[in-house]
Amino acid sequence: MIVAENLTKSFGAKHAVADVSFTVSPGKVTGFLGPNGAGKSTTMRMIVGLDRPTHGTVTVNGRDYAGLRSPLTEVGVLLDAKAVHFGRSAQNHLRAMAATHGIPRSRVDEVIDITGLASVARKRAGGFSLGMGQRLGIAAALLGDPHTLILDEPVNGLDPEGVMWVRRFVRYAASEGKTVLLSSHLMSEMSLTADHIIVLGRGRVLADAPVDELVRRWTRATVRIRSPRTRELAELVARDGVSVTHLAGDVIDVEGALAADIGDTAAARGIPLHELTPTSGTLEDAYLRLTGDDVEYKTKDI
Repeated sequence: MIVAENLTKSFGAKHAVADVSFTVSPGKVTGFLGPNGAGKSTTMRMIVGLDRPTHGTVTVNGRDYAGLRSPLTEVGVLLDAKAVHFGRSAQNHLRAMAATHGIPRSRVDEVIDITGLASVARKRAGGFSLGMGQRLGIAAALLGDPHTLILDEPVNGLDPEGVMWVRRFVRYAASEGKTVLLSSHLMSEMSLTADHIIVLGRGRVLADAPVDELVRRWTRATVRIRSPRTRELAELVARDGVSVTHLAGDVIDVEGALAADIGDTAAARGIPLHELTPTSGTLEDAYLRLTGDDVEYKTKDI
């Protein structure tokens, strides 16, 4: 379990992280989202002792990371896949890490196989592609078979097979009772992988909720209707709490009513329906609504 309490990190007058509190519980994948400059990387660096909080605390399994006797066997971390000795082979890089914690060489061979590095294990890490570098970073995070995993953009540069493997692996790890904190900018991937979401914006927690609840709270569900008598149907379904948006031609969107109820109303009045499609928001929709006012680097609409 990871617990942050009133976590704050200031660089001069700038608050990179401001009074952040959250809990990452074991047994589920917790997604960590936020725009560039939101404070995600700084927060993860504080979790693993690379940055010291200005105020507040953060613990892993009840202890400060610096106080862990065997960090590799308790917390697996991927923050920067390029943080390797480029002159060493992947195998020797992992063996050097293993030697610091008394981890047997057999475990090095295991994580090489797990992450698909067997064919390049003896090649210099400096010559690796972005995707192979990511696999090496993940292998290093898994080396000590830790109970807690903190992975920053783990699918960056991976091919589709690698992306699917990461998705399956982190969900399996969570099912085994491990604590998994996963950061990514890929909303589609996060919606398939995460159970719970923490969203940061300008250094503050904007949301901390299960994925379904987040989507329900921050998006709208609508029903798309196509009929030669949409105007008549719109008048029938319009009531308090129901809004109707007229689109092109014979198409309307209805918000605040169930598709089944609309269908029953149409049937009772003999109104033909050529389309009756309920739609719900996505995690990406919810994220954009949450962070719209907290994007530090905003592009111009085209």
